[in-house]
Amino acid sequence: MPTSGFGLLVAVCCLWGPSLDASADINLTLTGEVMAPPSCVINGGNTLNVPFGDNLVKERIDGVNYRLGVPYTVSCSNQPSNAMHLTLKGTGATFEPTALSTTNRDLGIRLYIDGVVWPINTAAAFSYPTLPFMEAVPVRRPRPRLDTGSFSATATLLVELQ
Repeated sequence: MPTSGFGLLVAVCCLWGPSLDASADINLTLTGEVMAPPSCVINGGNTLNVPFGDNLVKERIDGVNYRLGVPYTVSCSNQPSNAMHLTLKGTGATFEPTALSTTNRDLGIRLYIDGVVWPINTAAAFSYPTLPFMEAVPVRRPRPRLDTGSFSATATLLVELQ
């Protein structure tokens, strides 16, 4: 028996039709909580000063002598986790980019966290409230000349969640 195109179309629709009725839909609910970042205060909001003093002998500046601990405090509230980062933001010395530049182009400040060199602009992980031990030491350009006189360096200390 010959089949017409119309009959074939009706047969296909009859087979496919019931599958269209088998569809279903459900509601999807997504929830979450947006939290405010933790409120942290470094050093009571006061500037951290590291005075190397007025008696640095230029021949003794070698990245070892004159190493000082940097006392600081961090107080945080409302943090969802104790996993945090400490970063020192600043400009690197031209002769040693991991050290902080100073107003004397041949002198920089190398920093340490827990006894390990801490390159500037690099995050150091810690678990609040235990703070890493920070140290600073002057370093000089590896050449005989180092101008005498006062120097200073500035940077920003940043604490944030990991």
